[in-house]
Amino acid sequence: MSVDSYDVVVVGGGSGGLGAAISASRLGCKVLLLEKANELGGTAVHAGVNCWEPGVGGTGVPFEIYRRLVSVHQAVGIYSFGRHGCWSAPQGQPRYPGGEALQDPARSYADTLRRFGAGAFRHSEAFIRKHWHGVVFEPDAYIKVVNEMLAEARCAVLVNTAFRHAEIRNDRVVCLELNDGRVVHGKLFIDSTGDACLAKACGCRVILGQDSFADYAERDAPATRSCQLNGVSLLFRVRVRNVRRVDSLPDDVPATCWWSDHFPNMSVFQYPNSDLSLNMLPTMKGNEAIELGPDRAYHECLRRTRAQWHHCQMTFPEFQQYHIVWTAPTLGVRESHRIVGRYVLTEHDLLAGLSDQVHDDIIAIADHAMDTHGGPDSRCGELSQPYGIPYRCLLPEGITNLIVACRGASFSSIAASSCRLSRTMFCLGQAAGSAAALALQQNVDPSEVDIVQLRDLLGRQHIQLHWPIEEDIRSHIGTT
Repeated sequence: MSVDSYDVVVVGGGSGGLGAAISASRLGCKVLLLEKANELGGTAVHAGVNCWEPGVGGTGVPFEIYRRLVSVHQAVGIYSFGRHGCWSAPQGQPRYPGGEALQDPARSYADTLRRFGAGAFRHSEAFIRKHWHGVVFEPDAYIKVVNEMLAEARCAVLVNTAFRHAEIRNDRVVCLELNDGRVVHGKLFIDSTGDACLAKACGCRVILGQDSFADYAERDAPATRSCQLNGVSLLFRVRVRNVRRVDSLPDDVPATCWWSDHFPNMSVFQYPNSDLSLNMLPTMKGNEAIELGPDRAYHECLRRTRAQWHHCQMTFPEFQQYHIVWTAPTLGVRESHRIVGRYVLTEHDLLAGLSDQVHDDIIAIADHAMDTHGGPDSRCGELSQPYGIPYRCLLPEGITNLIVACRGASFSSIAASSCRLSRTMFCLGQAAGSAAALALQQNVDPSEVDIVQLRDLLGRQHIQLHWPIEEDIRSHIGTT
C-alpha cells in the first residue's frame, strides 16, 4: 500500500478546487489535487457551462485564465446581449425563446465585472445591454490552460481518483483512503466537491433543500422546509450546416412540453467560432433529478433537450440551419448538500449588501441575482448592490483542519442560488488555499488565521473585496 503526505489535499477539481490548489501551491505548500472524473474542470467542462456570467468579484485566477486564453485562436470571447424573450421583438417576428449572448469584440474583461442594479428584468433592457457582459470559452483550451497553471505551481494532480474513506482522529482529518488503495495524509484538507462529499464523510452537519422561514427568518423562504432544489440543465452545442431542415424527433420523444403548454426559456451563448451553446432553464427540477438517480435523470433530460430543440426549429426557422454536434456528458447541477458552518450566509446578507454588512472577514464578493430555476416555479430577484461572503462560511463545525470551498459551503438555499457561479467559486477557492498556506506558516488551525493578513494576501492576488473596484485591480485588469 502506497502512503503519501502533503501539506494540503484538495478534493474536487472544479472551479473552487482549481482556485484552492493554484493558490496554495503558489504560496509554497505541497499540494495534491484529486478529481474523480477523467479530467479537471467540473461543471465548466463536464456539464458544458463554458461561460462566466456577469458579476463582481471575478478577478484573481479567472482573469489569469482569461488572459492566457486570449492568446489562443478562437479560445475565448466577451459577450453582450442580443435578443431576449422578455423584450420586444421586431414586427412580425416571434419573441426569442430566451436570452441571446453574442460575441462583442468591443468589450473587455473589465466590462464583465458587474451585474447588480438591473431591477425587474423585463423592464431593464437598456441597463442590461450596457452593463451585462460575460465570458465564453472553449473547454479544451480552458483545460489546457489550467493544467499549465497547476504544473507551473508544482501542484500534484490525480484524475480518475476519488476517496472512499476519511480517517478522523481528535476532530481532524488524518488521511484519505483512495479508490486505488493508496492512502494520502495531509495537514489540511479542502473540500471542493460541490456536494460537500468530504465534509459529509467527516460527519459534518449538512442540509439539502429549501430552508424554512423559521430557520433564518429570510423574507422569501417558505413557511416550512422543502425538498425542492434549484433545477438542473443538460447543455448542448449546435453548429451551422450546409442544409436547412428540421431534425427528426426520436420516436420516444413527444413534441409537447413536459411541464405545461410552454417550453422553458433557454440561454443561448455564442462561441468565438460562432457555434451556439443552448442551456434550458432548467431541463429538470433538482429534486426530480435526485429521485430518478443519475442515469435515469440524464436519459430523461436527453429526451427533453431533443424536444426543446425540435420546438426551437419549428418555431424559429433560423435554427433550422444548425444541427447538434455535442451534448454534455453530465448534468449541470445548481444546488446540492451544503454544510452548516461557523456562519451561514443568508438572504439578509444579500439584501444588506456591502454597505450594511458588518463582517470583518469578507473574502469574496458577488452580486448575482437570487436565481432559482424550477420550471413553472422559477424566479429571479436582482440585487441593488454587491454583498460579501465571510470566511467563516468556509469553516465547518467539528473538523478543525477542513475548509469547504464550493457551492456546498455554508449558505442558505436562497443565498446559494446567488453565489453558486464559477468565478465566485474560484474566489472562494483562492481564499481557502491562501488561508491554508497562512495556517501552515503560523502553525494554527484555519479558524485561527489572522483575517487582516488573509484579506491582505488576497488583495495582493488581485481578488476584489470592495465596490467600486479598487484602482490597483482595475489597473491590473486594464482593457484586456
